[in-house]
Amino acid sequence: MMRSSYRSEDVTLLLKDITGLVEPLPASERERRIQSGTHYCEMLPLEYTPTEAYMEAYRQALKNYAKAVAEATGVLAQKLYQRKGKSLVIVSLARAGIPIGILLKRYLREKYGADVPHYAISIIRGRGIDRNAVNYILERHDPSSVQFIDGWIGKGAILGQLRDALREYPQLDASLGVISDPAELTDLCGTHQDILIPSSCLNSTVSGLISRTFLRSDLIGENDFHGAAYYSELAPHDLSEEFLQAVGKFFCFEDIPDTPEKLLSGSSEIIRSIQEAYHIGDINFIKPGIGEATRVLLRRIPWKVIVNEMFSGADELRHITQLAAEKGVPCEISRVPLGNYKVCGLIRQLSDI
Repeated sequence: MMRSSYRSEDVTLLLKDITGLVEPLPASERERRIQSGTHYCEMLPLEYTPTEAYMEAYRQALKNYAKAVAEATGVLAQKLYQRKGKSLVIVSLARAGIPIGILLKRYLREKYGADVPHYAISIIRGRGIDRNAVNYILERHDPSSVQFIDGWIGKGAILGQLRDALREYPQLDASLGVISDPAELTDLCGTHQDILIPSSCLNSTVSGLISRTFLRSDLIGENDFHGAAYYSELAPHDLSEEFLQAVGKFFCFEDIPDTPEKLLSGSSEIIRSIQEAYHIGDINFIKPGIGEATRVLLRRIPWKVIVNEMFSGADELRHITQLAAEKGVPCEISRVPLGNYKVCGLIRQLSDI
């Protein structure tokens, strides 16, 4: 079973350990290969080593926004419990969903005395969900109890991928529970605000020291789970448990009034407006929301970062502006309204260079 720095009682990782079998690539080489047709899941990124200035921005983010994440966790946990009760089985989408799944598991245990199972599995845009992992769960649990969880929704690509994948599993609930859904694509969220989830600011050092998931036929057989690597060398810098505890200390266990939300999503129109205003051919080069913009800066070759005028200079974007400055990436006010999104990352089209 996959190694990680998480406690075994917090999560069961349904992943194949490929540690040492894949050479991580720098962002420039990965981007060149991705834009030449190689799927991102066939490579592992060389993890960004944060500067001290960036780490200070992360620490400030954790201090300022742990409470907001804790409150959103409570809202989401109550919705999940009202739907599925103590029979709930949390299935987090690796990697960003794992810390959220652990927070939910801990909250549900403390508030309701429900010790719910928590698994983490892989889903990959364009390649689908790990069927072996899904089948493993279905052999052990009632399908009606399963709830998929992720960190946030950007423009909804993974939500769409999940719905497509689960057409093969009509007995499963295709909804996706998230902390933050600024795209307004689900009511199963903690908030529709584009809040900063501090775990999005870092890579493996806040995600149990595991890589993003990997799928390549020479290493992943037809009966294997999707793969991931464990970065033992980063153990001295591991902040995974610190993040969980920083959020957990703000848990509030009072009942939250259930007020049904009317979704008013205009996210697809916002994406089209960005695409037209910035002459972007591939919609996958547009990454809206704090979490997605952070990922662009950490893993891809960014072209620019555009900021919602209402949040220019906002403290919760400090880690983004810090990282953009370090990488020489322009950070500017958006030419078009961004709606609920506070920021959006745009990936560089390498053929334009």
